Amino acid sequence: MTTTDAPRSHPTAPTHEVTNQTPPLTGHDLADDAVLLEGVRREGAEWHVEELHRLGRLVGSEEAQRWADQANDHEPVLRTHDRYGHRVDEVEFHPAYHHLMDTSVGAGLAGAAWADERPGAHVARAAGFMLMTTLEPGHLCPVSMTYAVVPALRHSPDLAKTYEPLLTSRVYESGLRTPAQKPGLLAGMGMTEKQGGTDVRANTTAATEAADGTWRLRGHKWFTSAPMNDLFLVLAQSPGGLSCFLVPRVLPDGSRNTFRIQRLKDKLGNRANASSEPEFDDTVAWLVGTEGKGVRTIIDMVTMTRLDCVLGSAAGTRAALAQAAHHARHRSVFGAKLIDQPLMRNVLGDLSVESEAATTMALRLAGAADRAQRGDTGERGFLRLATAVAKYWVCKRQPVAVAEALECLGGNGYVEESGMPRLYREAPLNGIWEGSGNVNALDLLRALAREPESFEAFHTEIEAASGADRRLDAAWQELRGELVLTEDARLRARRLIERAALVLQGSLLVRHAPAPVADAFCASRLDGDRGQAFGTLAPGTDFAGLLERLPA
Repeated sequence: MTTTDAPRSHPTAPTHEVTNQTPPLTGHDLADDAVLLEGVRREGAEWHVEELHRLGRLVGSEEAQRWADQANDHEPVLRTHDRYGHRVDEVEFHPAYHHLMDTSVGAGLAGAAWADERPGAHVARAAGFMLMTTLEPGHLCPVSMTYAVVPALRHSPDLAKTYEPLLTSRVYESGLRTPAQKPGLLAGMGMTEKQGGTDVRANTTAATEAADGTWRLRGHKWFTSAPMNDLFLVLAQSPGGLSCFLVPRVLPDGSRNTFRIQRLKDKLGNRANASSEPEFDDTVAWLVGTEGKGVRTIIDMVTMTRLDCVLGSAAGTRAALAQAAHHARHRSVFGAKLIDQPLMRNVLGDLSVESEAATTMALRLAGAADRAQRGDTGERGFLRLATAVAKYWVCKRQPVAVAEALECLGGNGYVEESGMPRLYREAPLNGIWEGSGNVNALDLLRALAREPESFEAFHTEIEAASGADRRLDAAWQELRGELVLTEDARLRARRLIERAALVLQGSLLVRHAPAPVADAFCASRLDGDRGQAFGTLAPGTDFAGLLERLPA
């Protein structure tokens, strides 16, 4: 047989026909979510629902999802010097990153809530923050820090008067310029150093007062995100002890402050966001608050960023659940849609309970933050303790929930195009930033020992559901017995904070969620009628009622 007689392929014949594949999850309104909308209304921001839907439609658009992909595919690039050898210390971002920043700042997710006198303003902001987290969480690091810096900066009224109007702006302008000449500012923080990490009192950055009343800093920070922000709150050792300072990238006269970016961190996830190691050398700074009280000053900023960690983890969990539910609605196996297969219904129902508990608790915290800043002392006490509890548990549960949701897609979920690997890489982040699990567990003990009013507020919150569910009542009674601060309290701290989180979530769901959700939660999380993995809810669970709460 000659080569001319050999069998030939037929280019026009189909090699395969694509069937049983899930269509892209685009072109929908992410705010069309009963759990989110009910929480927003309950916590006092019903006036924001129409605007939330507008943002939800944008977040669900193909264009916005393309921004998210591009911002992660084209990571920030550090430029330490210009072509002539001058030190510039700038980070370049893909245009998609700037689209995301413009959207989030324009939606009021940075500092705008502090300038909004409407009740529920912080709840409205929290809901928008959750939607944008679902789209792309990395760019929200500078947005979150800008939101959080305002209460800390108010420890120095003169500085707040100068910068707060710009920090609460809805205008995003990239690049470094004299702060007063920009229409809006972004802020960050520099706390940790390589020798101390969480132990910020081990910081060695030194602060020396200058003759003009400003200060000069010298030191090296280990983890400072968003180095292209305009202002930073920085901890440094002054003669009076560890203090908080305001460091602008550009000084009032237009000259560059010394802020040498030594390198960008090569991180597991959060790729769209630049995290850096800056070095200070005769860097000009202004004292914020009282000298020697730096931790007390900056803790107001940390508290609000911890709230955003809870919001972010709740949103990340819900984003993964949405992808799993979408896949299950369209994919068929063994002659039926995945979502109609009993075991998949158990997995999705269990994930839905987890997600609703996290979302409900996150929005409850946002409501407390809103009311606390308006003078409600009870809500301030509740926020103090509940933030540590929620930060610990919601952030701990995100990686487990995202992994289970990824598995629902099978091999399709393991490829980058699905978006699930990015959600998975992002999942551990909030459990680490702004205080790891141990830090928050020990923070609960400090609150119990030093701030009895915070426990009283927590007690009042749980008692609001008293008598509604016997399993919740029993769990609450057991928890109260364990909250006695004995010598082994530090050893038991994780057990205590986990149980406190579950009891708080149970109380919220019993009062606010549909009966199938509250019943499944109390049976599986408080009464222990489940296995160790998701998808082990007991027979008799109202799975139809749980799946009605799945996001679109």
